[in-house]
Amino acid sequence: MTITFYKYQGTGNDFIIVDNRLQTIEKNNTKRIAQLCDRRFGIGADGFILLETDENADFKMVYFNADGNESSMCGNGGRCIAAFAKFLNIVETETKFVAIDGLHKAKIQDGIVHLQMQNVNTIKTYDKHLFLDTGSPHHVETVSNLATIDVKSKGSKIRYSKLYNAVGSNINFVEKVAQDYFAVRTYERGVEDETLSCGTGVTAVALAMHNKGEVKDQSVRLKTQGGELQVTFNTTKNGYDDIWLIGPALQVFKGEIEW
Repeated sequence: MTITFYKYQGTGNDFIIVDNRLQTIEKNNTKRIAQLCDRRFGIGADGFILLETDENADFKMVYFNADGNESSMCGNGGRCIAAFAKFLNIVETETKFVAIDGLHKAKIQDGIVHLQMQNVNTIKTYDKHLFLDTGSPHHVETVSNLATIDVKSKGSKIRYSKLYNAVGSNINFVEKVAQDYFAVRTYERGVEDETLSCGTGVTAVALAMHNKGEVKDQSVRLKTQGGELQVTFNTTKNGYDDIWLIGPALQVFKGEIEW
């Protein structure tokens, strides 16, 4: 079977996206999904996304990591699929869609996508790091040598350490650049490598830095290896709500491949 796919990227976090409203894709074929995401033997991507129909929303997002396994929420992937839905004329400038962690709102305008994330009510603070879930689990650790750190090696050690056992966590290393502005590098589970950007990761960093008292405003700029993102939020008695991940989401190319 020949399928049409689209390649999207959000600050260098790249995804293969397929319109699966007719349910033509076999979702349990993890081996084939992993092959397509392989950068040498396939199309190459950090993740594989299916756009499907949903009775209670404009569409449904089904997300797979590069290893072929269905995964938790992907922020940049969510921004990219919102842009894809606009491209397909499913939505215009605003949308509501369902992902694995529930309902999300998004606004699309001039290549910039604002994605509303789920509320965060728990941030765990430890001696050297913070931990929180922004749709995916995130370890947040401040460092002073971000440019030279071996993210894959150090991130892998933490991801597979006794801290997180078999479930694992995404690992974020953070360095303050200026007031309410942070540089971030992320090791992503499922990709098992550093990615150029991680949407749920920068969201976690913004909230963690605010929780630590490093942020004065309710808007944070985050510099990733693939570009700049913004996270805005509202503080509550229990944590944070009205959280928005903001940044570009662009179609790179369209193609066909045998499934």
